[in-house]
Amino acid sequence: MVNRKSNSPWGSSYKEGLPSTAVNDNVEIDQNVKATITTGSIDVATGQWKGVTLSDEQFRIDATHEAVANGASVLSPQAQPDFIDMTGYSDILIAIKPSNGGNCAITAVMGPDTNYFANLTPVNAAATLVGVSAADSTSSQNQNMNNLFVDTVESLTADVWNIFCIQDRLRGQKLLQFKITNNSAGPSNIDFAYLRVI
Repeated sequence: MVNRKSNSPWGSSYKEGLPSTAVNDNVEIDQNVKATITTGSIDVATGQWKGVTLSDEQFRIDATHEAVANGASVLSPQAQPDFIDMTGYSDILIAIKPSNGGNCAITAVMGPDTNYFANLTPVNAAATLVGVSAADSTSSQNQNMNNLFVDTVESLTADVWNIFCIQDRLRGQKLLQFKITNNSAGPSNIDFAYLRVI
């Protein structure tokens, strides 16, 4: 955009407190558009820099759970960090690759009690996460706490990544794990991965 000039009711000496008539009454008006980038903010309470949260670009792949028996459950992620921090994220993609195809159950649970939930410890580790999600707010269920994510039967294909998107239900959970129960009628190696989305 081009800069322009506009009339000023007072001359340049008025700002010094001197009486003045309109002298050199044209004022430059800057009309340039300037790009700005927000990279974060400083926490006023701690003085610490907090960068802007971005979606994960790639899945984080957990260590393999070896030979999980039929009917047995495992918690993922298990490698450090052994929980998922959803602070600043609204959605999550999870991926499960079993060596034995068939059914499994997937439940969002509280992470290990060796970690803090914000500043709270101990937590009720491996307990099913409950609350009221945005999806519940338009239904009659919004008066009660509900399980945030419990999938009792999900059919998985063997030796490929089975990818699932969970939107908005686990937003902001600071200490999240997934309990995966092998119901494939045989032992299975189970790989788990996740990707968080803002």
